Amino acid sequence: MAETPRTPTIARIWRGRTLPEKADDYEAYNYETGIKPLIEKALGVQTFREDTATHSEFVTISYWESIEAMARFTGGGPTQVHHLDRDAEFLIELPKSVQVLRLLTSHGKTG
Repeated sequence: MAETPRTPTIARIWRGRTLPEKADDYEAYNYETGIKPLIEKALGVQTFREDTATHSEFVTISYWESIEAMARFTGGGPTQVHHLDRDAEFLIELPKSVQVLRLLTSHGKTG
């Protein structure tokens, strides 16, 4: 029996900043420890990186069918951050929350 396709209605946006000299190591660590498990649970995941002279900012957007589905993965409230074990070692400051947005429309190729 075929599974009914699930449609994303929620985007969860996490942001974190590292020093430039830690950015490559954090990118690899974040992917292995944070992104791979997220890929298995979310409907979709996008990662971004912006490098500046003073810091590198990482942004992860995950897509969910509902707030409830997202909360099952995070194990907490909708904006609660799920810190990785080594985030304090890499990040300039630990994010206090994530942004949760209702997805209205999507056009063209976004991933």
